[in-house]
Amino acid sequence: MTHQLRVKILSPLAQIPAYQSQGAAGLDLHAAIDTPIEIHPGEIKKIPIGIAIALPTGHEGQVRPRSGLASRHGITLPNAPGTIDEDYRGEVSVPLINLGHASFVIECGMRIAQMVIAPVTHCEIAECEELDETARGEGGFGSTGG
Repeated sequence: MTHQLRVKILSPLAQIPAYQSQGAAGLDLHAAIDTPIEIHPGEIKKIPIGIAIALPTGHEGQVRPRSGLASRHGITLPNAPGTIDEDYRGEVSVPLINLGHASFVIECGMRIAQMVIAPVTHCEIAECEELDETARGEGGFGSTGG
């Protein structure tokens, strides 16, 4: 079954998200900005994409860092992955943080993030007095090794 992502262009600078290869999991998101935006080390800037979207029913858009920007320059998302809910109709924007040691400039049209469209499961919530036992139990952060 093929799902449809509907895209509304909000800016003449916007580019429609696209898969860069047949096997790509994520759609590249491009900066739609009038002038370059400099992100200093430790700084967060919200970058507009210039589009609004309508996700397929029962899906979310997971916004993730681009591996090249993260590994080469320390540019990532402070909330990775970010979630776009299926009922959101405002402009898509991406918060970027510079974890590198040098300032980085975002240019118009630059691929700054990727969006994976993923199914969402809603659960019935049931309050209870006890939970079933597991081998892990209450072991939290780092409890399974490493």
